[in-house]
Amino acid sequence: MTGIGVEARAQGARARALAVLRIRSRALAVALLPAAAAVILLAGGSSGRFVGHGWDIARWATSVLAVLVLLAAGVVALVVARARPAVTPTVAIAESAAPDLYRLVRDLADRLDVPAPSAIALTPDCDSWLEDRTHPAHGPPAPRARDEIAGPGHHPHGRTTTAPVLVIGSPFLWWMRVGELRAVLAPVVAGTGPSAHPDIAAARRFVRGLDAAVAASADRGRSPGVRLLGAGIGWVARLLLRSCQAHAAEMERGVAAAAAERAQTVDYGLRIVAQEQVGLAYAGWDRLLTRVALPAWRMGRWPSRLDVGVVAALTELSRRDRLAEGFASRLGERPACDLLEEPGVIDEATSLLAARLFHGGPAETGPDWSPVAWQEYPDEVVDRKWRTDAARLHRVLDALGVRRPTPAADGPTLARVLDHLTGPGPARDGEPGPASRTPFGDADEDDGFPQNPRSAALAARLGAEVAREEAEGAPSGPGGRPAGQGTEAALWDDRALPLFPLQPPRTDRELLADHVTAMVCCAAMDIVGATPGLDWLDGPTLLVDGERVTDLTARVLSLVEDGDAIPLRTWLVEVGIRPEKPVRLG
Repeated sequence: MTGIGVEARAQGARARALAVLRIRSRALAVALLPAAAAVILLAGGSSGRFVGHGWDIARWATSVLAVLVLLAAGVVALVVARARPAVTPTVAIAESAAPDLYRLVRDLADRLDVPAPSAIALTPDCDSWLEDRTHPAHGPPAPRARDEIAGPGHHPHGRTTTAPVLVIGSPFLWWMRVGELRAVLAPVVAGTGPSAHPDIAAARRFVRGLDAAVAASADRGRSPGVRLLGAGIGWVARLLLRSCQAHAAEMERGVAAAAAERAQTVDYGLRIVAQEQVGLAYAGWDRLLTRVALPAWRMGRWPSRLDVGVVAALTELSRRDRLAEGFASRLGERPACDLLEEPGVIDEATSLLAARLFHGGPAETGPDWSPVAWQEYPDEVVDRKWRTDAARLHRVLDALGVRRPTPAADGPTLARVLDHLTGPGPARDGEPGPASRTPFGDADEDDGFPQNPRSAALAARLGAEVAREEAEGAPSGPGGRPAGQGTEAALWDDRALPLFPLQPPRTDRELLADHVTAMVCCAAMDIVGATPGLDWLDGPTLLVDGERVTDLTARVLSLVEDGDAIPLRTWLVEVGIRPEKPVRLG
């Protein structure tokens, strides 16, 4: 039954591919229609049937129209054929760098009776897929002698095919065991079969060409005449793309269904457990990026072992989440990263690529963009972040004309922040009065945000200051390529970075809370000897006597949102922090 189901789904995918190709043929027929009419009129004139002044005018008009339409069609066809399809930024893995991984994939392809992928690459994301890179712009295709459905040998038209590249999510290699990785990759590798079918491959090339032509025609950096020509080409490409969109989507669904059906014969029971690991990996990877890596990226440092960090984060998540009990026991089995010869080098390359894709960092290290090891993270990132934020907070207070709590104060103090946010009476220099109260950001009263004029003014100035600093330090789009990437790195646009921003910009409310928290942490470190720490799931954390402080955020929000400093002052007394003592700022 499985073989029948695979064949039925493959037949459905081929039928949709033929529908896409018929749209291409119809477009060609429309382009040839004026030429056919011109040939008929010219033949009729030469045979003496269509004679007279009117027929002469019709012949000339139709011939000119035919030439123009053929030229336009030729230009569109050339752009579609030559436009470079988008290529996902990846870290190319040579076979010499991962012979065991290549052997695993080839054995899997043999069990599925499909061609093996032509190469393997890693992406810093929790996903895996096949990517066709046979376009001439991607490099010369290597000839292969095996058809994806018919089996070994040349396909009916005598053309050789190149199997697609297998792209694997790097977190899978570090978190999953070897057997789990094989089970997860089985339905992906099974897709190499339909990928080599001549009709499906031709339909995919046509759709990718149309998509690339639309992207190429949208380039605004050229002369008005070229832009006008590009607009026409883009209109035709979009029209054809819309016409075949439904058929292409159904074709891909049929290909995926056929691949999944074929893969059921390989490690089916283990695949259920492996899919659970996929969901767990995604959850831990997202927390690691947004709460651990992002603060470092904003400080100009990129963690060089993100994949090692995801193992620590997922192990911690397994310990905290009762639904994940037992998952950590898998760690005694062989991890899939052992299939790599130098996992550290690959981890560093994917970590830099992750910073490029999710944050838009430079392609190479430099004075303001350097790697940081996990053991250095608390001192190099957390401590520096807190002191930088605290210094910015006091600069904004100076700009607002906020006075120090006592004239004798010889340095920045936490008391200055507390007194300003809770002080009664009219606003100081540069602050709005009671009649001009504004909430944080664009929120209204229904959002529950405070209407405290002091907090609002301070938050707005902090937001403007952070925006100005980020604009000044934004990368200018370097021409280098990310480390560890192959020649495909030149085929994606650096100007569009980050391709996948992790989260929207922080609101003024969040910025103010972060800066006040940083000031409190600096006071704790300088006055009572607290230390910066790293929580794998929550990011920067404060350690007092070796214990993580977990209730600081709520106390700071009470101060920022409600102007109530009592919870925070109570905690300061319990810990022994004197707010009037000056702290060191970075």
